[in-house]
Amino acid sequence: MDQAKRLENQPQERRERLEATVHGRVQGVGFREHVARAAQSLGLAGWVANRTDGAVSVVAEGDRASLDVFENAVRQGPPAASVLRVEVQRRPARGGLTSFQVRHGAHPGD
Repeated sequence: MDQAKRLENQPQERRERLEATVHGRVQGVGFREHVARAAQSLGLAGWVANRTDGAVSVVAEGDRASLDVFENAVRQGPPAASVLRVEVQRRPARGGLTSFQVRHGAHPGD
């Protein structure tokens, strides 16, 4: 079953949204690809993008357990990264996200 089908079959009320801003040495070290691989392996939808201030923005939607595992992967980062601080907010899922994307350049959101 592909990612879009898994998300469609998940009741909206059981889905959550994670929004994170990651600070530290997180650009130019494979951080976005690390986050995308983790999200895709967990069947999450969303995106990751560099910010102009050197941080990285992350948005993901899925079930709570998968988001907990994903948040740990975000906090750890790839070996070349140095994550200093992660600001996380959890909210009800908004929907409308069907896959996980690496967005290039500074992105204002969805």
